[in-house]
Amino acid sequence: MSFNDLKNEKLNSVLVDLFNYILKIEEKSLASGKIKDLSITEVHTIEAIGIDSEKTMSEVAKSLKITVGTLTTAINKLVKKGYVDRNRPEDDRRTVKISLTQKGKVIHRAHSMFHNELIRSMLCELEEEEEIVLIKALSKIEEFFKGKYEDL
Repeated sequence: MSFNDLKNEKLNSVLVDLFNYILKIEEKSLASGKIKDLSITEVHTIEAIGIDSEKTMSEVAKSLKITVGTLTTAINKLVKKGYVDRNRPEDDRRTVKISLTQKGKVIHRAHSMFHNELIRSMLCELEEEEEIVLIKALSKIEEFFKGKYEDL
């Protein structure tokens, strides 16, 4: 096997493993917490809605890279569970605006704290120069995948 083949195999393994580990850590954290009625996808939907203002369904769907129809199903469940409010502004009844309830805001804050702790724990093992290189490399990888996604 050539060096390039080994390098590609290792990089593929690292990316797949990182993705899976992050998802599993989030799932375990959610399962061990007080919130038992939310999936990780629902938590990420709450995160995309954000804590500061109302958003349109289209804005949230775009940030999650899903269709408005798929988001509608998720929002229906989150409204029923009491995490999200939905309303239609009087000036444009065609538009649907969504925002987090107090219960949803608690989840948003808890999930943000989880991510902050995860990053803090990960970076404590790195020297400052390594952090800079990591951020630069991951930013380039993100741009690559963003371009691939936009080409679909």
